[in-house]
Amino acid sequence: MLRGKPQVNRHWLDLAPGDNVLVIAGKDRGKQGEVLRTLPDKGQIVVKGVNILKRHTKAGQSRGGTRAIQGGVVDFEAPLNYSNVMLVCPSCNRPTRIKHTVLESGKRAIVCRHCDEPYERLKKTEVQ
Repeated sequence: MLRGKPQVNRHWLDLAPGDNVLVIAGKDRGKQGEVLRTLPDKGQIVVKGVNILKRHTKAGQSRGGTRAIQGGVVDFEAPLNYSNVMLVCPSCNRPTRIKHTVLESGKRAIVCRHCDEPYERLKKTEVQ
């Protein structure tokens, strides 16, 4: 272990991009959205259409790979704390706490507390 270097406090997040979640705390309480990305180092996630903030940009500034030739106000989704959202079960369509279990096949999975169905992430197929 290196001395004088701060330890990174990594949290394992049970949510992944593409999961449907419900916001349970904060100014956007009650809104549902899809997880866009996770930030495990900070314990935060970004949800589509939730926690919209405004950023004022100068003309000609590049921000995040997109070049803003025209200046103005840009809306963006800011990260939320992981504890402020709940996973929405796709089978019973209710926000739920989850529990970890091992299936008969030996794989680890998360299970809905209401319907006891294992949560399977829906693979997004590209439309061609």
